[in-house]
Amino acid sequence: MSGPGPGDLAVLARLEAVIAARRGADPASSHTARMLARGPAKCAQKFGEEAVETVIAAVSESDDALVSEAADALYHLLIVLASRDVALSRVLAALAAREGASGVAERAARSVAGKRSDAS
Repeated sequence: MSGPGPGDLAVLARLEAVIAARRGADPASSHTARMLARGPAKCAQKFGEEAVETVIAAVSESDDALVSEAADALYHLLIVLASRDVALSRVLAALAAREGASGVAERAARSVAGKRSDAS
């Protein structure tokens, strides 16, 4: 499995910028504008549908189908983030903060932190 090449992740930043630019576009002429106009709940619902399609492709379809569905899921995840005014950079920072941590230890730390905030 090879990692992304130089600039490959920049496509997500460019897509985020396109989504932001289309926020005020006519919903009749832009799928992105139409999704954003429907609000976070509908954006999240559509992302969920795309995530399920990605899972189905992962277990029963071709690699090309999985790639296509994964691209759809990433696009719709960016729509969800935009619908809540959450920058992709915040998600990337959260991933960077977890980098190098054991998955088991990292999940345990989040669980403890969650219990502390519930008790507050």
